[in-house]
Formats: sequence, structure tokens, C-alpha cells
Amino acid sequence: MQFLSPLESFEVLLYLPLEFFFDLSISNSVLYMGIAFLLLTLFFYLNTARSLLVPTNYQLVVEQLYKFLLSMVKEQTHNSALPFFPLFLLIFLFILFSNLLGLLPFAFTTTAQFAITFALALSFNLGFLFLGFATNGVGFLKLFVPSGAPLFLLPLIVIIEVVSYLIRTFSLSIRLFANMMAGHTLLHILSTFSIKLSKLKFGFLLGLLPFALVLAVFALEFGIALIQAYVFVILLSIYSNDSYHPGH
Repeated sequence: MQFLSPLESFEVLLYLPLEFFFDLSISNSVLYMGIAFLLLTLFFYLNTARSLLVPTNYQLVVEQLYKFLLSMVKEQTHNSALPFFPLFLLIFLFILFSNLLGLLPFAFTTTAQFAITFALALSFNLGFLFLGFATNGVGFLKLFVPSGAPLFLLPLIVIIEVVSYLIRTFSLSIRLFANMMAGHTLLHILSTFSIKLSKLKFGFLLGLLPFALVLAVFALEFGIALIQAYVFVILLSIYSNDSYHPGH
């Protein structure tokens, strides 16, 4: 099996059509999301089922990750969004496992689908909007009115602030989607180039350089998978802080 196009690995394929009152079809996107959630469940089970007073190396890594994300949410939200920390932890791990699954040969990258990242970003931002009004009432609108702004510029500033708030969903989703697609596409191109060179005369020697580049890009993509999951969650924390503290 090989992909003929760098973008072919991002194509959504229908495996099992199931339609009752609504569409329950199984596609490669649904399959890999299910795998990501299974890995997430296994991640928590292995840590909680055999937790020890003197932690194992695995337990230590999990606890350090938990503390790191918890301190980040506390710092960005001033402890206001701590009730939502389990959700932030869940979405961080889901994005991380989805990113890492996409690094496997011939695997499908769920987070390289704009529909998935947009749905995640939109649902969170709508939730933060409702939370802002539920917490502050009409006072939430202060988020769009910077204090100390000149009166003659206030209408323009309000429009800019509203537009800036609305495009959060697009910036949040496009950042994750674009990074995953670009990196995985580059990996495919370099891998294909290395394989084709290896089939030529003295191809083994010719293919060493692109193969080394593949390894370097793979290591870079591994780091980007971690960073993008972190960036997504830290931005969610910042946006949730606006719901609790809308004043500039």
C-alpha cells in the first residue's frame, strides 16, 4: 500500500455506512478518533489502577504532566477555570494522541481535518460565550469596550474587538489543522523521495540524505504534536479567563 499523492492520506474514507435517524457511518476519521479515546482511557487506567506511594517512572511522567497543565490553567485563569480543568486535560490528551497517531505510516490524522478542529474550537468558544454571560450578565460586554479608550474611536474599537472575538474559532482551529497537515505532507514527500532514490543505481547512498531528513522531520513533528496540543489548551485557558474577567 502506498499513497500516490501527499494529500491522499488526509482523505476521509467510508468503511461502514450506517444511517438510522441520523448518520452513524464508520469512516477512517471516526475509527482514529475511537482509537485516540481508547489510548486516552488506557493512559488513565494504567496510572490509576496501579498507583503507588513511591511512583513508577510511568506514574511519575503522568503526575508531572498533570501538575504542569494544572499550574498552567491556574496561572492563565487565576484559579477561576479550575472546575473545567478535567475537560482541558481531556482535550489536551485527545489532541496529543490524535497528533501522534498521524505519525504512524499510512495512518489517518484526525487533527489534520479542518471539520474536526473547527468543531472543537467552535464548541469551546460558544461555551465560553455562554459562561461569560452566565457569570457576568450584561457586564460581559465590557470585554469589547477597553477602558480608557477615546470616545471618538470607541465605535471602531468595539467593532475590532467583536471581530477579534469571533475569529478566535478560526484562528484556533486553523492553527492546529494547518500545522498537522503541513508537517505530515512534508514527511510523505521526503519519504517518497527517499524510497524512489533507493531504487536507482547507488540508490542506497543517494537515499541517505533524504532519509536523514525524514528522521529529522519526524522528530520535529513529534515535538510539534506536543506543542500544538499545549498551545490549543493554553489558548482555551486564556479565552476562558475572559469569560470570568471581561474587563480590560
